Parts: sequence; C-alpha cells; structure tokens
Amino acid sequence: MVTLTILLQVAAGGAGLAKAGAVVGAGLAAIGAGIGIGRIGGSALEAIARQPEVKGDIASNMILAAALVEGVALGAVALGFIVGL
Repeated sequence: MVTLTILLQVAAGGAGLAKAGAVVGAGLAAIGAGIGIGRIGGSALEAIARQPEVKGDIASNMILAAALVEGVALGAVALGFIVGL
C-alpha cells in the first residue's frame, strides 16, 4: 500500500521519484539478503551432510557469514528509508 502511494506521487512530481527509488532499493536489499542467507544455509547443510565430523566449524562459519549478509542488508534498508524521507 505504501509503495503504491509513493509510485502515484512519482507521476505528480520529481520528489516522489527519489522516494520510489529508495523503497525499491530497500526491497531489493531485503530480497538479496533472503537469497544470500538461503544459499549460505543450503550450502552449510550440504557440507555437513558430506562431512558430519566438522559440523561445529561449518555451523560457526555459517552463522558468521549470515550475520555479515544480514548486517549489510539492514544497512541498505535503513539507508533506503532515510533517503526516502
């Protein structure tokens, strides 16, 4: 609903264009984080299935990588909302 309102403002003037771009950028950052964390988790499960004895090392590396991806995505979403204001 918010996105529709902002896109309608784009037709009215140029100020809405920046807001629309910020919202689209924030959405893309969230989608990218979801894809990235999904790939990290899937690859970690495959690695654990191949070598169950190194489960602890793989799990700790997986959590670290997921936290880094999530941190970058959170920063991008926050920046998108700040620009959109």
